[in-house]
Amino acid sequence: MNKAKARVAIVGPGNIGTDLMYKVLKKSKILEMALMCGIYEDSPGLKRAKELGIDISSNGIDDLLGRSDIDIVFDATTANAHFKHAPLLEDAGFFSIDLTPAAVGPYCVPVVNLTENIDVPNVNLITCGGQATIPIIKAISRVTEVDYAEIVAVISSKSAGLGTRQSIDEFTETTALGIVEVGNAKKGKAIILLNPADPPMTMSNTIYLRVKEFNETEILNSVDRMVKDVQAYVPGYRLKMPPTYDGERIIVIVEVEGSGDYLPKYSGNLDIETSAAIAIAEKKAAHIIVEDNTGV
Repeated sequence: MNKAKARVAIVGPGNIGTDLMYKVLKKSKILEMALMCGIYEDSPGLKRAKELGIDISSNGIDDLLGRSDIDIVFDATTANAHFKHAPLLEDAGFFSIDLTPAAVGPYCVPVVNLTENIDVPNVNLITCGGQATIPIIKAISRVTEVDYAEIVAVISSKSAGLGTRQSIDEFTETTALGIVEVGNAKKGKAIILLNPADPPMTMSNTIYLRVKEFNETEILNSVDRMVKDVQAYVPGYRLKMPPTYDGERIIVIVEVEGSGDYLPKYSGNLDIETSAAIAIAEKKAAHIIVEDNTGV
C-alpha cells in the first residue's frame, strides 16, 4: 500500500507544542501525529494528547530515538534543550524542525527560503517575531538596499509560555541574525515586549528600516505580494501600517491574529510560528511520501 502521510512527533507539550498538535490533527492532510514527548508525567499537554489517542512519553526524547516509524520531529522546547536534542535527532536520522531560538540549523522563513532548506537535517524557525517581520524586510531589500532593520515585537504576556520566557535572550540574538541572513539587511536588531494588558492584545510588530532610497511604488508592490504569500499559511497576518517614509526611515507595522486552534486568537505569536512549522513539515512530507512510494 502506498504511503499517504508522514508521521510526526512533537517534543515539548507546552503552548507551542499543543498548538502544533491541534494543527496537525485539524488541518493537515499529509501529516499524522505519532508521538508527543515531554519530561513531566502530569503535563497538561501530554494529558491532552493521550485523551486524543496519541502515544505519549514523559522520558524526553529517549523513547523517540528508538522509533523507526517517525519521519519528522518538531522541537518545541527551549533553546538550551534543543542544543542537546539536535545532534541526537540527527544521529537517529530524523528531519527536525526547531521552533526554539537555538539556531543549530539554517534559518528558514517559508516564503523566503523554504526550497533551499528542505533537504538539511535540521531547520530553525528563528522566532515568532522573525517569522512575522523578516518577510517584510526581505520584500523591501529585494527593491533597495537595507542598511539597518530593527523590529519590535509586542505580544500578550498571556500567550508567552515558559519556553518562550526562558529563551528571551536567544530571541533577540537569533532574530537579529535572521534579519541579516534571511531578510538581507546589512545590520539588524530585535526587541520583544510582553504586554500584560487585559483584555490581551493581538501580536503587533513594528519594523524600522534605513534604506538607500525610497522607491515607493516598487516597495509597496513588493510588500503587498509578500503579505499575500504569508497569508497563504497564516490567514491572520495583516499589514496594519504600510511602508511609510518619514524622510529618514521606513516604518511598517504588521499584526498577527491567531486561528484559535489552541490558545485564543490574540496569540498570533504562537500561530505564526506553528503555521510556519506546518508549512515546512508538509513540504518535507511531500518529498518523503514520493520517495517512499517510488523508492527514488
